[in-house]
This record gives sequence, C-alpha cells and structure tokens, in this order.
Amino acid sequence: MTDLIDELVGIAPGDPLDAIRAQRPDARANAQASYDALLAPRDIAHVSIAERFAIAFWSAALSRSSVAAHYRARLASEDPAALAAIEDALPEAFTTGPYGAYPPGPLSVEDEPGLEWRASDALRERIGDRLAAALEHAHLLTFHPRDSSPEALESLLAAGWSTTGVVTLSQLVAFVHFQLRVVAGLTVLGEAQR
Repeated sequence: MTDLIDELVGIAPGDPLDAIRAQRPDARANAQASYDALLAPRDIAHVSIAERFAIAFWSAALSRSSVAAHYRARLASEDPAALAAIEDALPEAFTTGPYGAYPPGPLSVEDEPGLEWRASDALRERIGDRLAAALEHAHLLTFHPRDSSPEALESLLAAGWSTTGVVTLSQLVAFVHFQLRVVAGLTVLGEAQR
C-alpha cells in the first residue's frame, strides 16, 4: 500500500523502508486516514479546503521541511493569491523555539522568550482576518505551544472561526507536525541504509 508519507520520503513497494513501515500497518493506515480526514474531508462547512492547505503549508514551511512543497503545490491549485501572500509573510515569521513560559514552579527555569508573530495589516488585507488569525494560531502552536491559552482560542472565535473550526485547525497543525517528524525520521533511516 502506497500512501502520502511513502510518496514524500520516496518509498517504493519492496524497499527496506517499505518493510519497516509494513511492521506497523495500523500506524501507516491511520496516518493516511488522518491526512484524508483533515485535508480531503467530506464536510468543509467550518474550514475550507484552501484554508486547510494554507495552514498545512504555513506549518510545514515554518518548520523548513521539504514536506512544505507538497502543501505549497496543493495551495497553489486552490488559492494562488493566498499562497503568494503567505510566502511573502514567511520571512518575518521564521524563528526557532520552542518558546514560552510555564506557570511559576520548577519548570520556570525552562522559560524562553521568543518571537510572538502577528499578521501584519498588509497580510490581513490580502487574506482576511479569518485566515490571518489561523496563521497566528499555527505559529503559536509551532513555536509557543506552552503559551496556548483560552485567550488565544478566543481570538480565533473573534475572527469568525467556529468552535469546530478551531478544533480542526488545531488538529491540522498537530497532524502536520506529526507528519514532518515521521518523514524526517524515515528520511534519516533511508539515508543510513544507502
């Protein structure tokens, strides 16, 4: 069975990595099922297909992953204007991380300040407040996961996202980061076998 992760890594049937992935058939099937549910859903009432690919591209691109090319191509076919706007915004959004602050206590020694990216007015004019808020949320989850808060979620609701949409956005960001880690790990394994 070939799936998107196989495609992104370049795994062909019968390859050593194919045999490794075949040892975990449920993990393989569930990763593809998650992709299908989040990026090719039947119900797009709360998050459009273009919005889904915009968030996926943004999340992968922020991580400087080769997987971004897949999502870039998909967004280009759905909304080339949004793609151009997002690509223009990326240089100001790149950073490292993770950043954030823990509640006072023993973990506070790990507090780390860092870029708290906000969409510019120019970006908001190009893509609208709704998608701009979603990009801010994805940036928060990518670089400031411990700073997620009820207030951060409220900003999405204020921008026009439904509660279901907010959950979908958060699941999408989490899935893309899972996918990036799997692709990176399999790529390293593949290179070690050469």
